[in-house]
Amino acid sequence: MQRNMWKILIYTGIIFIIIGIIFFLFEKFHFKLPGDIIIKKENFSIYFPIVTCIVLSIILTLLLNIFKK
Repeated sequence: MQRNMWKILIYTGIIFIIIGIIFFLFEKFHFKLPGDIIIKKENFSIYFPIVTCIVLSIILTLLLNIFKK
């Protein structure tokens, strides 16, 4: 039981690192998919990557299902 807990923590940490790298690269290269919401005004701008989040969710779901088996 204890050994499985460590594996889960290690895999969770690796997944968070990968997600952080992906978001860093998206921000650095200004990766935007059609459907992402961008609002720019004089004093502020809002960027809500809804389509990017959906695509990442699908990719992560597929990866987790592959590793689960």
